[in-house]
Amino acid sequence: MKPSGPHAARRWVIHAFVIAAMVSGISAFISFNKTVELTVDGHTTKVHTFASSVRGVLARQGINVGVHDSVVPELDRHVGEGGRIAVRFGRPIDLSLDGNNEQVWVTATSVHEALDQLGLRDENMFVSVSRSASIGRRGLALQVLTPRQVTVIADGRSHQLNTAAATVRQLLVEAGITLNPADEINPALNTTPANGATVRVVRVESRQLTIKVDIPFDVQQIKDPNLFTWDRQVVTPGVNGVKQVTLALVTRDGKPASRKAISETVLTKPVTEVVRVGTKATKYATTGAERLNWAALAKCESGGDPRSNNNGADNYYGLYQFSPSTWRSVGGHGMPNKASPDEQTYRAQMLYKREGAHPWPVCGHHLHDK
Repeated sequence: MKPSGPHAARRWVIHAFVIAAMVSGISAFISFNKTVELTVDGHTTKVHTFASSVRGVLARQGINVGVHDSVVPELDRHVGEGGRIAVRFGRPIDLSLDGNNEQVWVTATSVHEALDQLGLRDENMFVSVSRSASIGRRGLALQVLTPRQVTVIADGRSHQLNTAAATVRQLLVEAGITLNPADEINPALNTTPANGATVRVVRVESRQLTIKVDIPFDVQQIKDPNLFTWDRQVVTPGVNGVKQVTLALVTRDGKPASRKAISETVLTKPVTEVVRVGTKATKYATTGAERLNWAALAKCESGGDPRSNNNGADNYYGLYQFSPSTWRSVGGHGMPNKASPDEQTYRAQMLYKREGAHPWPVCGHHLHDK
């Protein structure tokens, strides 16, 4: 049985009101809910939101942005149905650019994009990380070297290079220079060549050389009272020994740098020279010609200089201008002007006894000066 009367009418009114309220709520829900396209670091999703601003949309998605982040459109802009929002998070880059270090921020998600944002677009640059590598929120360390003018000197030649090499080692590879283990490189291989730098390669070579070398003989002197002080008689001639020496030779760019003996072998021992040396006083050196005026002859021949050295064509020496051959013919040793004045006079008297005054054709008459 259907209800009737005033109570039934009231219930129909209430029911109609509820239905109207539900229809109104659904309309409001449909009106305020919208679909927005949200792109975060290049990844796009569609979100449903009641937020009316960019800031509200991001807040409802739990996205917090900072001073280094990029948001398009601006945070306070209105967002309607079908709106688009793009967020790029900032990433710290510890950048070393040609040796200068600083921290910079980019919103790029790849090294290539980061370089573009930093204005580093030269394709010939050295980049320490692959250009295609991705960059996370924590960022990364990046070394960039722009092309530099560097001079390489090696093997007597100079090479001018425009290079982005990160190390001297890479630079030498670019220059086509092959290194040997002992070569010296300045600056060191692991250093970064600066603009205008000069890199030098010194070729270092080591080798061994075996040679034969004389061993000087010793001299043993025996005092002989029967010989005058200037006399000496060789009893046993000295003979040099021979040794074989192995040398370690080092050259730098072909020029001798060091020479060191590393082994020696005696092939022949030296023979000691035995010499009798006179001790007899010169006052006993008589020749029978002592009374002649030898001082006058010496003054005429050499000006009285026992060390006289006539460097003319005839090469005469000493007080009496002996030639070396004449000096030896009267028992002299060495050079006449190296002997004592007494010996020179003694040898001159011996020559006079043998040949008279003829050896001194110009000055010989002074022997008889009063």
